[in-house]
Amino acid sequence: MITLIIILLIALDQISKLVVLKQLADGTVVDIIPGFFRLFYVENRGAAFGILQEGRPLFIVITLGVIAFLLYGIYFKRDEVKGMLRVALVLILAGAVGNFIDRLRLHFVVDFLSFRFFGHDFAVFNLADAMIVVGTILLMVHVFIGDEKSSHAS
Repeated sequence: MITLIIILLIALDQISKLVVLKQLADGTVVDIIPGFFRLFYVENRGAAFGILQEGRPLFIVITLGVIAFLLYGIYFKRDEVKGMLRVALVLILAGAVGNFIDRLRLHFVVDFLSFRFFGHDFAVFNLADAMIVVGTILLMVHVFIGDEKSSHAS
């Protein structure tokens, strides 16, 4: 079941990027909520939020290590990795693989979700990025809750 969820999340990310490539690569901008949320095509050749532009070989090596680590945790440590921790690792894995596919196939990551907060544009991102961020937040919550429980046990 966990494998199916991972595959579905990766497919959702990749399908969304294929639609964006087909519909928005010509420069089309789609205002979903005017002044707040829009869709437009961006090629991200860097890491998170566009940092380290043109670092593709480094990203490939790092991503392979992260993917291996996450697979180990999800499949080989499944008795210890449960609940929120498992959800976090699955989201991070699916997001990492989604962006990894872009880097291998296109040599860049397709970004298209753009938000504007209080008159300032936030970084443009994609569904895989959102999965990684949500997974990381869940992982941090798990760590803090786990640390809280351990400190009361001693």
